[in-house]
Amino acid sequence: MIKKIRFIEPGSCIPHKKSIANIFTYNKYIRNPSTGLIILTTIVKNVVEDTLMYSEAINDIDFYDVLDSDIVFIGINTFSAIRGYEIAKQVKENSKALVVIGGLHATLNYSETAQNCDYVLRGEGEELILKFLEAVDKGFPINFPGVAYYKDGALFETGSPIPPASFETIPDRDLVVGYKKVAKYDTLWPQVHAARGCPHNCDYCTVIKLFGRTMRTRLPQNVVEDIRQAIAFHKRKVFPRLNDVVWITDDNFHADREWAVSLLKAIIDSKIKCHFSVQARYEIGFDDELLGLMKKAGFIEVAMGIEFVDDESFKEFHKKSTRYEIVQSIQNIQKHGIGVRGLFMVGADNHTVGVGKQIVDFVVQNKIHGVLIQSMFFVPGTVAYDTHKECLIHENWEKYNGNVVHYPKNITPYQLQQEIISASANIYSVKRLFKALFTYKWINKVLFLGEFFWQKSFRKELKDELPYLKSLKC
Repeated sequence: MIKKIRFIEPGSCIPHKKSIANIFTYNKYIRNPSTGLIILTTIVKNVVEDTLMYSEAINDIDFYDVLDSDIVFIGINTFSAIRGYEIAKQVKENSKALVVIGGLHATLNYSETAQNCDYVLRGEGEELILKFLEAVDKGFPINFPGVAYYKDGALFETGSPIPPASFETIPDRDLVVGYKKVAKYDTLWPQVHAARGCPHNCDYCTVIKLFGRTMRTRLPQNVVEDIRQAIAFHKRKVFPRLNDVVWITDDNFHADREWAVSLLKAIIDSKIKCHFSVQARYEIGFDDELLGLMKKAGFIEVAMGIEFVDDESFKEFHKKSTRYEIVQSIQNIQKHGIGVRGLFMVGADNHTVGVGKQIVDFVVQNKIHGVLIQSMFFVPGTVAYDTHKECLIHENWEKYNGNVVHYPKNITPYQLQQEIISASANIYSVKRLFKALFTYKWINKVLFLGEFFWQKSFRKELKDELPYLKSLKC
């Protein structure tokens, strides 16, 4: 009989620790726990009372508590896979707990993951995890879709699970050990995931591999209630938060337009007073009605997956975009009083020395107020991984977090890493910081200040990798 379950979110290569930097620097020693894993913890809590979650993004794991569990679930991304395997090994060697690993990396790279645990659960887990618990509890065969495991040295894989059509569970954030203590920090944003899937088919995208190309959405009123609870959880008792932005973490908010409109109207009707950020493709910039509703609902920015600033790179990875369309979209979004955050990648076959400056020029010319620039990191299971795996420098998954991990055709790995560092330093220079503090709206001042320190920390990680990249023979 299953009496105790623990969920664990492994940390990245830089572990969490208590630091004054957590107050003003995101993702140095602290970041938001996985919403998906909190949702699974919430679902399991309804059937097994003694259920909690640890996230190394915010706290240390109490292994004295974990090791007497009946089942330990570990959720991994590619960058946290190695740490996840280490935790699984520690649990297996020191307890009788069944160790189960899931998450994006486990779903796409289940043959590797299954070597480090008893079972792998693939895909979305809301329905699958309850089937698994019932099978373990009652001794039923674990032969339903979505499971992988090794037996007698042979890999058994039962196929992909059917994605849940409905996923209305609101995560109980109180189930994450220590989360409430740090939720007051402005570096941690309330996060709500409202829809899954993307109808497009970019070669490097992990979203369609995990969630599919069919859009599935939550009920608008359910999302609104989730927003209310997320805001309340992160609210400070005495001093108001400087950062009152709620991040709607959907990958393509505009993909189901009818639903997006209904959600925006529900947010407006709710009278919730906060700011919102959301991710979307450039097409959202041509929908004046939707942009008007977003502005009215309190949306202050669109985090746009621009990726590249040249049409050749778009064609290489089958991303249906052009530079001209993206520029037109940005301008129209800004006309509606909404800012644009640019998400960029480098490392395409045609990229050369100077690609970083091209991004800087694009950002400045188009008045983009925030960026994330990363090298392509080719997650196993994607088309881009299959076409570029012969070009990979290594498969040390901890480095698959924005570092250069492959040999580009027309630039060395060392040079490409320098391009990212230089671009970040120019966009988040002291000069641009003062400009932001003197000319931006209040909330954008707060965001740029936080990003200034975040980018500085990010560059430090990239610089630490430079000696190794320089030593490579190209």
